[in-house]
Amino acid sequence: MKDSLSTIRRIGADDVEAFRRIRLEALREEPSAYASSYEDWAGLTDEEWRNRMSEPVVVAFRGDEPVGLMGLMRQRSSKMLHRASIVMVYVRKSQRGTGVADNLIEAIIEEARAMGIVQLELAVTADNRPAVRFYERMGFVPIGRVPGALMHEGRELDDLMMARRIG
Repeated sequence: MKDSLSTIRRIGADDVEAFRRIRLEALREEPSAYASSYEDWAGLTDEEWRNRMSEPVVVAFRGDEPVGLMGLMRQRSSKMLHRASIVMVYVRKSQRGTGVADNLIEAIIEEARAMGIVQLELAVTADNRPAVRFYERMGFVPIGRVPGALMHEGRELDDLMMARRIG
């Protein structure tokens, strides 16, 4: 589904405030979906926020308002440079089902291809069925499961590992 009302773009140093707003919203609204907590990010300096944008971060905007987010983290080892992980995935509840997520993932795939990435990987909380279905629809396949990957409010949550070849 294409969404023609939002703009998706890779953000840079001038966008630190928009990045901060949408990332903190994600951590506040969906705390069980991320390895990081709101508190982990809330106290970062502007420089630390900019450092978190050293690898591609794409944001969906409606006007000037950030409504979605997706990042890419490339593997560092020389024999793994063809792989990257999709991180920080979030779409504001009011924008879900509008095509914003599809457009974000298409933009991150373009960024990955430009970097020479041929395999994208991600971890999604296994019981987040809407997210798992979305990734499957976008061509990702399950490659494994990490039992008790996250501890949230005293409860262990499994991560489903997924991958997609893009090269």
